[in-house]
Amino acid sequence: MLLNIKTIIRDWSLSATVSGFIAVLIGFASAMAIVLQAGQAAGASPQILESWIWALGIGMGVGCIGLSAYYKRPIIIVWSTPGAALLATSLMGATIEQATGIFIFVAILSILVGVTGAFQKLTSYIPLPIASALLAGVLFQFGLQIFTSFALNPLLVGIMLSIYLLTKRVLPRYAIVCVFLVGIIITIFQGQLATENLAFELTTPIWVSPEFDINLLIGIGIPLFIVTMTSQNLPGIAVLKASGYEKQSISPILTTVGSINLVLAPFGGFTFNLAAITAAICTSEEAHPDKNKRYIAGIAAGIFNIIAGLLGAAVVALFASFPMAFIAALAGIALLGTIANSLNTAFVEPVYREAALVTFLVSASGISFFEIAASFWGVVFGLIVLAFQRLKH
Repeated sequence: MLLNIKTIIRDWSLSATVSGFIAVLIGFASAMAIVLQAGQAAGASPQILESWIWALGIGMGVGCIGLSAYYKRPIIIVWSTPGAALLATSLMGATIEQATGIFIFVAILSILVGVTGAFQKLTSYIPLPIASALLAGVLFQFGLQIFTSFALNPLLVGIMLSIYLLTKRVLPRYAIVCVFLVGIIITIFQGQLATENLAFELTTPIWVSPEFDINLLIGIGIPLFIVTMTSQNLPGIAVLKASGYEKQSISPILTTVGSINLVLAPFGGFTFNLAAITAAICTSEEAHPDKNKRYIAGIAAGIFNIIAGLLGAAVVALFASFPMAFIAALAGIALLGTIANSLNTAFVEPVYREAALVTFLVSASGISFFEIAASFWGVVFGLIVLAFQRLKH
């Protein structure tokens, strides 16, 4: 244990720390409103909503730190944003106790999938070019946001993009660090950093005893589980594959994450899963040129998640204080390298090119059939194209 801590201290870097912080910043700032809507749909009080933030922050933090330190890879654990959106539209009329029962049910399903290894067996049949095309499709909209946010604040986004292009040539390891710092300076200079509502207080977790309604477990719990697996864990695995961690064992991660979910569900931890978008920031070369030292970004993300959970309501106000143009541009710029690498891997082999193109287009389209996200259908259609191509031979 002591040796492991010494290794972590030796491998620690500013670039990985900033990547971890940016991942947490983007995660909270872009999706916290959806989580709050989900809690309000279940009739959660303001105190219970703060407990949800506590549970989510602690769960993500423990998952990131434990798994990243154990595997020496940036394993980023987050809540399911599509899952939160599903809850926000489905929990109307349910009680907070019934919602807690749903969270426990989903946690048990996650543990079962991890223990049996079923999900890992299925994803092992996905070739790397297809996985890379999936990742590029999922991240495509974030790349576009650099330029859509330019219309909102040309000065801020223009300077951030210019700093990235300049530092990418002279200080590539610290390019995102420089973009982040310069972006904050410009935001303050423009008077757009709204910190007047900040009040730093520790959050008190609140236990909610679960109630199990079979209709809600089937009608909400199973769709929540499917959405989490297809729209979060599937692209999360694609991130690891596309970043050079193809041999990462997934089943133990799912079992661990499901166990964390089970413990924290009564406090508001509705789902935990592998990250895709924010993970791509921590697995990129910007986090560290040496992929064996990028796990520090995962540990850093875990630390910032725990801080966010402990401070609860203050963190909601903090992340809301950044203008959307800053958040959107920062996310897009941080993911540019990953998008480029994913597209290169997806299309470099002619035999996979058409299948990868279909996967990319479907994943980027945002279509949804049967309440299942585009990332899942991108893989399905890509594999169908690949199967037809192989039939010809």
